[in-house]
Amino acid sequence: MTLGPVMLDVLGTELTDEDRKRLKHPLVGGVILFGRNYTSQAQLSRLTAEIHALRNPHLLIAVDHEGGRVQRFRDGFTRLPPMRELGHIWNEHPNRAKTLAHQTGWVLAAELRASGVDFSFTPVLDIDFEHSGVIGDRAFHRDPQAIAVLAHSLMLGLKQGGMAAVGKHFPGHGFVRADSHLEIPVDERDYADIEMDDLIPFKQMIDFGLAGMMPAHVIYPKVDKLPAGFSKIWLKDILRKELGFDGVIFSDDLSMEGASMAGGVVQRAEAALQAGCDMVLVCNKPDSADELLAGLKWEMPALGMARLIRMHGRPHPESWDRLHEDKHYVAAMHAVGSIGGRSGDLALQAGEPNQCAISGNK
Repeated sequence: MTLGPVMLDVLGTELTDEDRKRLKHPLVGGVILFGRNYTSQAQLSRLTAEIHALRNPHLLIAVDHEGGRVQRFRDGFTRLPPMRELGHIWNEHPNRAKTLAHQTGWVLAAELRASGVDFSFTPVLDIDFEHSGVIGDRAFHRDPQAIAVLAHSLMLGLKQGGMAAVGKHFPGHGFVRADSHLEIPVDERDYADIEMDDLIPFKQMIDFGLAGMMPAHVIYPKVDKLPAGFSKIWLKDILRKELGFDGVIFSDDLSMEGASMAGGVVQRAEAALQAGCDMVLVCNKPDSADELLAGLKWEMPALGMARLIRMHGRPHPESWDRLHEDKHYVAAMHAVGSIGGRSGDLALQAGEPNQCAISGNK
């Protein structure tokens, strides 16, 4: 059985018969985990092992584990800072910020891989225009070059820990105020303005070998009337052809309001896949997941399958015990845990939903 183009979530801390039935469906290729799926390191390792044992090749297991307010697993894991804290350090000590970004990526990846998770949807490559509450301190900086350098350092740390990186939210979510969980944001800027600012970190990270990308549920009407995640212009013409990206394109959560203009969940998935996505996410709505699996007709192209396989975590990761015997990891863990103080571990804003790859923790 090959990997399918759909990523779903599961209900709790262990698989139910309902979960197993969904995950064995040939259209499924991955699982995204949330805070509700975690109680301890041992429990998470059992859950991921059971998920991986269901299929061959293994289903991909992903999580939103960026740091700050978007960190799904907390007790027993290193507290990761919001990426803006690295940007603050960059302003005074850029080399120190690069080192800390690398250490953050390594600790993030090593701990997730020790628990059986293949990758995290990180880093955020959006610019901090101080407009977007849903992005906010998740962005590294206002300067696109600073974002590119820090994100590259983080990606190198992720690689050291056995994990690929996924940049988001292409071509940039930071300029709009609207939250795509609740409405459809519209960015009225010309393409030239976006290209000269927002696209710089994405382009540089592609040149550095970025493995995955997630487009924004944002409409850029000067380029296309469709949100970027449903736009052939953005995904095929610009991302693939112009920028030369050859990794996996993951849709953002199709349950979000920003995806609603594409129709029902089957229509949304078809539109995203036809526009150029390799894998679509449906989160927190089991009925929608069942509707999608019953109604979607899609043959996974060989190239898409090859891209997905590259997202598996590096085999034979270090165990938690081995990590804590590694003095370099312990030093990095303490360095990462000491970052912060300005933004800290922020609580969700009132009413902020728990969606897939752009929101807070549950």
